[in-house]
Amino acid sequence: MHDARFEDGGEEALRLLAYDQEDLQVLSTLTQDAVFPASEMSWEAGKRRFSLLINRFRWEDMQSAQTRGRDVERVQSVLSVSDVQKVRSQGVSRDADTILSLLSISFEAGEDGTGVVELTLAGDGAIQLEVETLDVTLQDVTRPYLAPSKHTPEHPE
Repeated sequence: MHDARFEDGGEEALRLLAYDQEDLQVLSTLTQDAVFPASEMSWEAGKRRFSLLINRFRWEDMQSAQTRGRDVERVQSVLSVSDVQKVRSQGVSRDADTILSLLSISFEAGEDGTGVVELTLAGDGAIQLEVETLDVTLQDVTRPYLAPSKHTPEHPE
């Protein structure tokens, strides 16, 4: 048995789970630079679930795209956090037409497995999710499509 490699995702739809900080780092890497309209955020208090429908850059396919000389791709994915007790946001517009960009996902552990999942957004925005336990899912829900910009996201220093 061996660890999965980034390239193993290839053309397959992703469905990944994160139950610890190491798992969450993988999801954070795969969702970096995902974009979504503010209207695609969903907080289901009764089900204790917070979800985002994101347009994720396919980082796992970038090397293959470059090797084959084809344009880079995005895919729609659902990022879902379970066991959420409370949701807070800072600097996040609730205007349905606002497009948000996800930069990273992190977890600050509390006592007895509780903690805070933080979704850091471009423009100093953040969403904090108080959770009973770390339980995050990333699942692709569409086929990949050509990235409208045809460019790989960059982060100038």
